[in-house]
Amino acid sequence: MYKLLIVDDEPLVQVGIKSMLNWADLNIEVAGTAVNGQAALKMVSELAPDIVITDIKMPVMSGLELIRQCRELHGSEKPYFIILTSYEDFHMVKEALTYQVTDYLVKMELTPPALTEAVNRVLKRIQESEHKGNSAENIVHPFYDKFFIRLINNLFESEEQFTLQSRDLNLDFHYSGYVCCYGEMTGNQADSLPMEKQLSLFATSMQMLKELGGKYYPCFCLSLDTRHFALIFCFETGQTANLSYGEELKGILTGISKTLTKYYNVSFHCGIGSLVDMPLAICDSYQYSRQANLSAEGKNAIVFFEECLKDPSYDYSFNMSLFKQDLTKAYEEYDAEILNRTLDNLCDLFLAHPDHYVQALDGVCNILYLSISLLQDGEKIVSDFFRDNPDGYRSVYKQSTVEQLVNWLGFFKRQMCQLFESRHKDYKNHIVTNVKKYINAHVKERLSLNEVAAVFGISPNYLSQLFGKYNDMGFSEYINTCKISEGKRLLSDGNLKVYEVADMLGFESAFYFSKVFKKVEGVSPTEYLNNQFV
Repeated sequence: MYKLLIVDDEPLVQVGIKSMLNWADLNIEVAGTAVNGQAALKMVSELAPDIVITDIKMPVMSGLELIRQCRELHGSEKPYFIILTSYEDFHMVKEALTYQVTDYLVKMELTPPALTEAVNRVLKRIQESEHKGNSAENIVHPFYDKFFIRLINNLFESEEQFTLQSRDLNLDFHYSGYVCCYGEMTGNQADSLPMEKQLSLFATSMQMLKELGGKYYPCFCLSLDTRHFALIFCFETGQTANLSYGEELKGILTGISKTLTKYYNVSFHCGIGSLVDMPLAICDSYQYSRQANLSAEGKNAIVFFEECLKDPSYDYSFNMSLFKQDLTKAYEEYDAEILNRTLDNLCDLFLAHPDHYVQALDGVCNILYLSISLLQDGEKIVSDFFRDNPDGYRSVYKQSTVEQLVNWLGFFKRQMCQLFESRHKDYKNHIVTNVKKYINAHVKERLSLNEVAAVFGISPNYLSQLFGKYNDMGFSEYINTCKISEGKRLLSDGNLKVYEVADMLGFESAFYFSKVFKKVEGVSPTEYLNNQFV
């Protein structure tokens, strides 16, 4: 069971929270209570609770100070905090959000349904965190952002590559319709906060955007940079039969934006793209949403793309897919030469059309988003490029002419090429290392060269060549060795039959399993078992 600690200086509030829900039904044990943050801090160390519900304002030590010290002492997201506040203390909530508080509740509005909803959100966060701790998930998780960047920019090489990667990431694309929304988070006071607190504030806002959007329709949410996002709504058959889905999504997004403003003093403007019926057409909806977002401002903060079609200047988006082959190769292989050539061509294209500022800005931002999402620790890397600029990499939005954008991109290109040159020597061996980890994590599945290559976004022939050069055995031989190693463990640890182990490891037959087993071990599975008990 998960452990809960309740912290409040009012005994009646403690009793009320303890009795408000049947905690056992939620698989939660109330491990203790405390009357102030100081007492609670000691109990956090002793009891290691998973969840803490705390009043934000208390004597001796406030809930805010409790959260801050817990984060400093334990250096992790655990325990997960739900804070209780009153309207007059609401200004303190904004600071609490910078410490990654999961949720907060207003005492005067505290009801069993509201508390249940908040607790369920925390439990979902805990379960997601536990799920990510699984070795297989740790290997696949970095590909999530890369997958969606490829999807919205039409960078997949084939439908097969899309299908295989979505399967390995456990992403469901069996819907009848998709609509992409593109937007930007804004906050009146956010710019005055230190960068670390800005990042935390917008990360928390993005999480709420995803959760609130998912209450209406299944959705995927992708952070493009610290403030820009893409939100993909998925529709079941019949949900888009009427033609008012655009107005419905405008209402949903407007409501979410108001909620963010109320709680975090953050809002957003965004464009709503076209309805498409195939996953690989989401890139078209994304392009329309980016174009619609150009008209989103002020009271008209949520714009449906059809509202803009009559504007002759509407088609200003940059089509990344025109450069997809070169860009994909450059980022996957850390090829500085290809990146330098491609970005030089882009700069020439922009300078040849100096009056197309919006299109140039769109193109440069696409390169920025691509870099942040495709590179491991991309946000940190790109931020470091612009560490001497007070606006960081967001200085791209301060460039007011095509020439300034080209100069910005030129600086970015030089920094990125230096990075690629330093990493190019090791990336091939790095790919082989990650592929080997992937194989070990999926050893019970049927693994083919084509499928694994598709997961990593490289060609089967190239993967085969890399394995031959950077590993002491070939791709197929390595898979067989891993499977037989697991087979030996299964045969030794349980009462499983040979044919059962063969089936568990994805072999087409027990005969073929025995043949591979003997090739790797020099004895048959039966002989191996007999030797174990001699």
